[in-house]
Amino acid sequence: MKLFGMNLFHEDLWELVFKFGLDALVVFILVRLIYYPVHRKKENLFTYFVFNFLIFFLCILMNNVKLSMGFGFGLFAVFSIIRYRTEQLEVKDMTYLFSVICIAVINALAGKKISLSELVFTNAMILALVYVLEQVWLTRHEAMRQLTYERIDLIKPSNREALFADLRERLGIQVSRVEIGRIDLLRDTAELRVFYFEDEQDFRSFQQVPRDDGDD
Repeated sequence: MKLFGMNLFHEDLWELVFKFGLDALVVFILVRLIYYPVHRKKENLFTYFVFNFLIFFLCILMNNVKLSMGFGFGLFAVFSIIRYRTEQLEVKDMTYLFSVICIAVINALAGKKISLSELVFTNAMILALVYVLEQVWLTRHEAMRQLTYERIDLIKPSNREALFADLRERLGIQVSRVEIGRIDLLRDTAELRVFYFEDEQDFRSFQQVPRDDGDD
């Protein structure tokens, strides 16, 4: 049965649903269960998921439809002029972005010659390798807090020690490094990313001391 010359249903739909379900599950584990608990960057979750889904469906379309050479070059020319005007991503964030792109391409372009076990094994190995490198091998996790800082005079390179001392006093953590983002000279504020190693912190001071309400 057709509508506007297009089939209303094709048996390849079930293959598409399975591939998308597998892709979505793998990306969820990679981004939400491996990446986010360590790096805590919510702004990257949206980018990773949407990048993966869009590239997945794009690859499915380009794999199933015979595109002309001119249309293909025109499509990539449009992509080449798109820019994300945002902060530069860190190396590890870019690695995760490349990972979600590769996962989308692998799951979308898996053809009939690739068995189901091979496809599942490939996805499982990607997750296993990332997990081992992130959680097991690289055991020291550098946590991060993002804040708006008003003492703009301390962000100068010459005042590095004073900046660390002020952050240590205010936040109660041993700071390992600081990244300076946007600087607002009108409000005398700066966006800071404060990094610290959790295993170097003494969190005993954050424990609540039981209060004795009884009479002496």
